[in-house]
Amino acid sequence: MTTPASHRAARAPVQQAAQLLGLVFLVVGVLGFIPGITTDYGSLEFASHESGAELFGLFQVSILHNLVHLAYGLAGLILAGTAAGAYSYLLVGGAVYLVLWVYGLSVGHDSDANFVPLNTADDWLHFVLGIAMIGLALALGRRRGTRTDAR
Repeated sequence: MTTPASHRAARAPVQQAAQLLGLVFLVVGVLGFIPGITTDYGSLEFASHESGAELFGLFQVSILHNLVHLAYGLAGLILAGTAAGAYSYLLVGGAVYLVLWVYGLSVGHDSDANFVPLNTADDWLHFVLGIAMIGLALALGRRRGTRTDAR
């Protein structure tokens, strides 16, 4: 016997946040492949600082960069299935974005090490995303014992 939708447990706020971010990352990943929304689309490289394509004319992207956004989005949607998974997605995902922020600031934008690629706008967006994701995990994960719901 299945439980009617009205009787299913409501998603915890941490799950809703992870699901929303997952959807945003999916949309961003798809938009990175759309000419016009991504400027200089003809210069889109697989993975290189030489990719001149920019999402919204601001954030440097490559095929690899777009695929990472799609993977991050799918992970968010999958992990939003449980409160513990959503908490982990936000906390670990935020930490990864802070590492990307430091990496982006550390490597030269014209360096071969900048293979993703990242520009200044990407760097600071990664900082904001990292802080926001960790903040959401900590703020929303405290409710209903989210961190111990993994049982």
